[in-house]
Amino acid sequence: MHERVTALELAIKKAREKKEILLMTHIVLGYPNFDDSLRVVEDMVNAGVDLMELQIPFSEPMADGPVILRANAEALKGGATVEKSFEVAERLTREFDIPFLFMTYYNILYCQGINAFVDRCKAIGIQGCIVPDLPPSEGEEYLDAMHAAQLSPVHIFTPNTPESRMRHLSDNSSGMIYCVARKGVTGKDTAFSEDITNYLSLCKSTTELPLAVGFGVKSKEDIDYLRGKVDIAVVGSETIRVMEQDGVGAVKGFIETLVT
Repeated sequence: MHERVTALELAIKKAREKKEILLMTHIVLGYPNFDDSLRVVEDMVNAGVDLMELQIPFSEPMADGPVILRANAEALKGGATVEKSFEVAERLTREFDIPFLFMTYYNILYCQGINAFVDRCKAIGIQGCIVPDLPPSEGEEYLDAMHAAQLSPVHIFTPNTPESRMRHLSDNSSGMIYCVARKGVTGKDTAFSEDITNYLSLCKSTTELPLAVGFGVKSKEDIDYLRGKVDIAVVGSETIRVMEQDGVGAVKGFIETLVT
């Protein structure tokens, strides 16, 4: 039974009282540069995004497909650091009244010191973290630190996750559960079909937490399909594609097509 109600979960539930489905977007901090990161976040918030993942760049982002992989590499090449990522994230949490989460990989936490990383997240207003390569069985120190700080460790369900494993992940999560819409990495096409509907029904039956769905969500049609099935649609790679093809200024218009 899930007992830890965090600020992130409360914020999601409050926003859901007014909207049938929420939109979470994803940016790689420092891509194409930090000034553009700030502008993109501002445009996304103004366009109606409800919450946002801020990815701290890492050299081996194993859950990410080629679009986000390249964005990580370019951000690092441009001088993005963990320190600078924290500085920019703190500015964002002060300026914009939506929940922000960090998404990154365990190596970053390990190098920073887990407790120090979590304490700093708390201090700058980050509400949760998604660390795809840190399962609960190996993350006791991280989970203890997150719970002590009243932050949300968000774990991931996939179509391969057995029901018993889903329950275990849910028991060690707060805020929400991130449901991967299909096998594989981010950024590829996803067929929104009966298989996904069945999978999401299973996800819902194993947790009381809000459900977010990502991997391959790229259009209003995709989001409309998810209405009534989950709480949050996550758009990541597609925003980066729009920015790369049409420039930073095109992001706001793209997001507006998703929320209207």
